[in-house]
Amino acid sequence: MLNKYPLWKYLLVLAVVLLGLFYAAPNLYTPDPALQITGESSSQLIDDRILDTALQALDEAGIAHFDPAVDASGRNALIRLREAEQQLTAQARVSRALGDGFIVALNLAPTTPAWLSDYGAQPMKLGLDLSGGVHFMLEVDVDSAIERRLEYYTNAIKRALREERIRGRVSLGQQGQIEARFNSAEQRDLARELIADSEPQLSLDNVDGDGSWSVVAVMPEQVRKEIAEYSVSQNLTTLRNRVNELGVSEPLVQRQGQNRIVVELPGIQDTAEAKRILGKVANLEFRLVANLDAPAAEKQRFEYRSPDRANASEWLERDVIITGERVSNAQASYDQNGQPNVQISLDSEGGSLMSRATRNNIKRRMGVLFIERKFRTRYEMQEDGTEVPVKVPYDEKKLLTAPVIQSALGAQFQITGLDSPLEASELALMLRAGALAAPISFVEERTVGPSLGAENIRMGVKSVQYGLAAVVLFMIVYYRVFGLAAVIALSANLVLLVAVMSIMGATLTLPGIAGIVLTVGMAVDANVLIFGRIREEIASGMAPQMAIHAGYERAVSTIFDANITTLIVAVILYAVGTGPIKGFAVTLSIGIITSMFTGIMGTRAIINLLYGGRKVRKLSIGGRGA
Repeated sequence: MLNKYPLWKYLLVLAVVLLGLFYAAPNLYTPDPALQITGESSSQLIDDRILDTALQALDEAGIAHFDPAVDASGRNALIRLREAEQQLTAQARVSRALGDGFIVALNLAPTTPAWLSDYGAQPMKLGLDLSGGVHFMLEVDVDSAIERRLEYYTNAIKRALREERIRGRVSLGQQGQIEARFNSAEQRDLARELIADSEPQLSLDNVDGDGSWSVVAVMPEQVRKEIAEYSVSQNLTTLRNRVNELGVSEPLVQRQGQNRIVVELPGIQDTAEAKRILGKVANLEFRLVANLDAPAAEKQRFEYRSPDRANASEWLERDVIITGERVSNAQASYDQNGQPNVQISLDSEGGSLMSRATRNNIKRRMGVLFIERKFRTRYEMQEDGTEVPVKVPYDEKKLLTAPVIQSALGAQFQITGLDSPLEASELALMLRAGALAAPISFVEERTVGPSLGAENIRMGVKSVQYGLAAVVLFMIVYYRVFGLAAVIALSANLVLLVAVMSIMGATLTLPGIAGIVLTVGMAVDANVLIFGRIREEIASGMAPQMAIHAGYERAVSTIFDANITTLIVAVILYAVGTGPIKGFAVTLSIGIITSMFTGIMGTRAIINLLYGGRKVRKLSIGGRGA
């Protein structure tokens, strides 16, 4: 029969709309403002004592809270607050009560019912301009990068002199000059020529004293600037890699000024994890374990002593074989005994350095030193009587393992002796994302408060409502019953759009809301084309049922072509755009696809139910068909 769908098509449309309603429903439940507490180390557990300390701090400050809980892993605690305006105050109070070693982050705790979340239904992530996320301002310590490069030059000069059997004493001065002392001018001249060939970036000067001849190497200012620039650029790349590892939608990681980096993580759920991963300034150093039976003169080369997990200790040589910067890939795994480890792959230069160091030191032990930049909190009294927390940086050195070198190592090996699979995964993430070229510190941490986001949401929703109302009024007045069918389909389109974005985990931003407003207007374009075609067929004398059939059949190709061209533009915007442009492109792309389904198949199903399979003399479509 003309204009009748088979039963399966009606059921398909109904099923898609019901499924859309189900997955869009979580967005009706407003999340609670909350504090999330986690340890700085991935293996640190949050027990009842720690949670009670946090709750007591909130009670003393008169901050209302409810439903405190520690998750199943025991690594995170969540405390929900009654008022969002008290989040920052609560964070400061709990941070001071718990002290260093814990991260207290602002979060939004979901309130989605279990009957929805059990089937994977979650609300859309909202962007930084709507409901929050985190804004970090990081400062790169370029002085540490320069100091690290000077240490590298010092060790490289020592190594070169040893290989050429030139006897001398090499030391790094406090002012950044490298001095190599020799017992004769001939030795000094040979060393200078060797240093000039191996390290051409350094400026060299001869300094003669009473019975000593020295070469002083100084890093030129231009080289210092290049190192500082490289450190910031490399840290920028590393932070982007770490953000990608976190799986954050539409993040912003960009440079600001000479040595600062801005990181914005919109819509992120685990802000504490983000801060811990981004802020972890960690690196590895591979050094030989010192030979304590060596002559006393050589013991001056031994410098580092680091406690291991059993509170034992090892003396490590000053010279570094390689650092984590030479790691090209790292994956957490397990050894033959089921213990966690990290599989390491080095770049070509790292593999060469490791091979050279290990093949000449078989049966010696090699220490793997984990160096992490941490901060102690000190409270300073201000003139107005208030105390301000100040973060004081320090480096924590921890010996992960010190195995015996059984054979020459190459570009691939493994690190064992780790406490847990979580520690192995985190270490692998740090190395895989790239070691930071210089330490970073948080100079600003800001969570966009709910007041600004709520205002943006209110204005955005109002714009959608106004646009929708105008379209509804026009369609019903101009196209009567057919217009009502289009309005029903438009409502279904908005539900499907929200559902698809929720399923995809897309982040809704203010430009994304603009995309929804545009989608509202575009969604009825297909119906305008179809209804206009039906009117033309009726005006030419075609029977109502045939006019409906012809209107849909002949307008579909035009609708398809118009939407495909718009979709191509949206895809290009997503590919080349950043931040807000991507948010707009995502919403527009999804809206085009869902509007084609509801505008063509959805309205056809409604019209078929109203007019299909029966004799119709007149259509309520406005114009001559009214």
